[in-house]
Amino acid sequence: MRKRSLALLLTAALVTSMSVTGCQKAAPTATEAVTESAVQTQAPEETEAETEKAEEEGWKPYDENGQIKRDDRDGNGKNGVVSTGKYEASKIGADIIEAGGNAVDAAVAVGFALGVCEPQSSGIGGGGFMLIHSADTGENVFVDFREPAPAKAEPGMWPVDEEGELTDDTKWLGGPSVGVPGEVKGLLYALDTYGTMTREQVMNPSIKMAEEGYEVSAVLNRDMMEEFEVLTRFKACGDIYLKDGYPYSVGDVIKNPDLAKTLTMIRDNGADAFYKGEVAEAMVKAVQESGGILTMEDLAGYDIKLRTPVSGTYRGYEILSSPPPSSGGTTIVEILNILENFDVKGMGHNSKEHLHVLTEAMKMAYKDRGFFAADTDFIEVPLTGMASKEYAKELASQIDLEKAQVFEHGDAWAYESPQTTHYSIMDKQGNIVAVTKTVNYVFGSGIVPEGYGFIMNDEMDDFDAEVGTANEVQPGKRPMSSMSPTIILKDGKPVMTIGAPGSQRIISGVAQVISNVIDFDMDIQDAISAPRIHAGSDWTTSDETIMIETRIDKNVIEGLKAMGHPVLETGDWMDYPCVQAVEMLPDGTLRGGADPRRDGKAVGY
Repeated sequence: MRKRSLALLLTAALVTSMSVTGCQKAAPTATEAVTESAVQTQAPEETEAETEKAEEEGWKPYDENGQIKRDDRDGNGKNGVVSTGKYEASKIGADIIEAGGNAVDAAVAVGFALGVCEPQSSGIGGGGFMLIHSADTGENVFVDFREPAPAKAEPGMWPVDEEGELTDDTKWLGGPSVGVPGEVKGLLYALDTYGTMTREQVMNPSIKMAEEGYEVSAVLNRDMMEEFEVLTRFKACGDIYLKDGYPYSVGDVIKNPDLAKTLTMIRDNGADAFYKGEVAEAMVKAVQESGGILTMEDLAGYDIKLRTPVSGTYRGYEILSSPPPSSGGTTIVEILNILENFDVKGMGHNSKEHLHVLTEAMKMAYKDRGFFAADTDFIEVPLTGMASKEYAKELASQIDLEKAQVFEHGDAWAYESPQTTHYSIMDKQGNIVAVTKTVNYVFGSGIVPEGYGFIMNDEMDDFDAEVGTANEVQPGKRPMSSMSPTIILKDGKPVMTIGAPGSQRIISGVAQVISNVIDFDMDIQDAISAPRIHAGSDWTTSDETIMIETRIDKNVIEGLKAMGHPVLETGDWMDYPCVQAVEMLPDGTLRGGADPRRDGKAVGY
């Protein structure tokens, strides 16, 4: 895990004093808790008008003081809705649907756009997963464009001391942290196979945005300050994302002509423009000069993988999500399966009883995730057992309703028989796309190929440093992920598409929002904005600790402590996970929700 530099404090002070357009405080101001409401059969009338107004004026995710604003994140549409982590990208996706494109066309356009305006989170130097549901055929396709380890990777490649602790930061920074990027091939495969538009149509908006620039949000400003040491250490990265040696202020405009050039090459010549020739040579040069092992052969040999989505059910709804190398889908299904054994609705939303059972379910599922999950091309994983209703029933029977417990992984094999940034898109035909993609840590490896404007991932950090684990590094292996693009159907018809960035917290965040909608009849925006917890796995706390937003009733928090739960109060809003979702209401209206924890905004057409 990266640690903030002491220089951050100086930087923050300097940026605050220099800013004209607004400043970013270390902790956002609190807002009132979101009031829950029953699920609606049609969207609120005022929301569509607000969306149109936002489009005319240019919606911003921060207020006049440069602080994150927590409202006005939803959006409705009759023909399509796009919910992403950035308004600029959501607007591009909605424009693609308005121009006659389908959900996949919009997803590809959004993917390239987010690499421009949310570069600290994803981009063409990274990879991810795409889950597609076809309305015409009912086909469900999972496109894995995750970054594998280079051919020269080997177990034990990062230096450790006698206790097995890493002795430097090369696992998550610089050349040794870089996996083979997959995003370009993944997005273009989806466009060629399931889209209807040309590369020019879906990529030109991103090229234009890279040339003309985009505004720095409060979140991007904060990310720049928190990763100031990375931006100053890697010059080519700092040349783009520092202004006169300091982070850009909220409201400043960033232009990236080098990235526009690279995207233009991809637009004109396809994936080969990225995986072969001058761009590939620049990637290899930058990575190897920083101690990495990426080669031209690694890039030329990269390809996507088509996989079968993980599937499960929850109270009559069909859940489709990410298979390995992601641990996300299976873990989400396991959490929901455990919850299904309890009258969650009867407990009351975010009551002591509800959060206790939810916590215990998360802890059990995350223990299984940590023990079993890996790339199934390299190791057997008991996916059927982990997603088994009978296994979940056995786990649920272990939960003591009066006190917290410590759990170890279960015996999922006994139930075996013969899962960044995220965006969600749905069109009026019922085509659904859920995409989660990443460069891993904020600003990835820090490496930018000189003259090409994009950040290389540090995805190798998702492997275990230890030798002999299920998730140890091996040549060509794809590291375990928590990314969880998810689609929910009922009787084969679209209900929701959902996902989130946020490392291990993706899984708990997505599971909670699904439960909020299904168990508590919440509107999708209320379900996303509602106070949230996380438990079971996080690099900042013990596995038994509940991370809890303090908008939750104080008496509930104290009650959980009395039950034996270690509690970490995070403030009113966690930084992540940041859920983006679109649902189809019974009257056919498409309604998008976006997470106010970062820059998310849903836009409809």
